[in-house]
Amino acid sequence: MTIEAHLASLQQKHVALEEELHMAMQHASSGDDRIADIKRRKLALKDEIERLKSTRH
Repeated sequence: MTIEAHLASLQQKHVALEEELHMAMQHASSGDDRIADIKRRKLALKDEIERLKSTRH
């Protein structure tokens, strides 16, 4: 997998987590632990995306 393809895949996952987070925050039944977990995963993806972008140039 090329760096660009991997980057695109990570960006798609980041968008999916953003949508999941939005839905979780709209439902009162979503616990704080679940929301925190989604935010952690989203941040980890963002860090990986930025790392790949910096090595690409």
